[in-house]
Amino acid sequence: MTGRDVTGHEPRAVQKALLLLEAVAEIGSGATAKQIAAHTRIPPATAYRLLNLLVADGYLVRIADLSGFALGLRTRQLAGAAEDVDPRANNSAVLGELRSRVRYGIFLATFENDRVQFTDRDPDHELAGETAIGQYPHASALGKLLLAGRPHLAVADLRRVTTHTTVDAPALRRELDAVREHGVAYEVDETRPGRSAVAVAVYDDGPLIAGGLAAIGRTGHLPVADAALVELLREYARRVTVRVAA
Repeated sequence: MTGRDVTGHEPRAVQKALLLLEAVAEIGSGATAKQIAAHTRIPPATAYRLLNLLVADGYLVRIADLSGFALGLRTRQLAGAAEDVDPRANNSAVLGELRSRVRYGIFLATFENDRVQFTDRDPDHELAGETAIGQYPHASALGKLLLAGRPHLAVADLRRVTTHTTVDAPALRRELDAVREHGVAYEVDETRPGRSAVAVAVYDDGPLIAGGLAAIGRTGHLPVADAALVELLREYARRVTVRVAA
């Protein structure tokens, strides 16, 4: 959007303009100025002024009878450019930012082919005993996310990997129910003594748990019950892309 008609409070005006674009995308073609203003809770006069600017710059267009708005060519071009972005490059940048904010190992995994498969490993934190995470999903935080998202994956052998591994089937089902509800899983000394992890779900475009983002560290050093850590992981999980073939 050009700056010719935006005066004062430019950052706030840009934020409002983005909200208006999102509202048109959500409401659909033909969204009226009144609907858009109500959807965004932006004062009607402000919304109408910004809508006209977005139309002038090609981000929105008026529909034929002038009763509403639709996304314009420039917005569609931006969407097309976003689709061409390599998700691996995006994930690397996002995870690098997250790693600079925490002291634990940060690992991203996909659940392609109903298995835990790491797609981005923390270069500064070696993950010892990685095989156990995929081999015994009932014992690891990432594995529990996998099982919670794919109820058809019955675990016949609840192997006691360590003395802390859950091997009682009803207890595991209750834990997986909670994981499914909240989108977060934990492990404390379950795949390896002295290691703990918290993992949050990474969703595809719908409700499918496509992968997991995990913080892994030493037991007693990594606070698995820390709500702030869980929320931080969720924030970054929303910014990464994990694709699972249909």
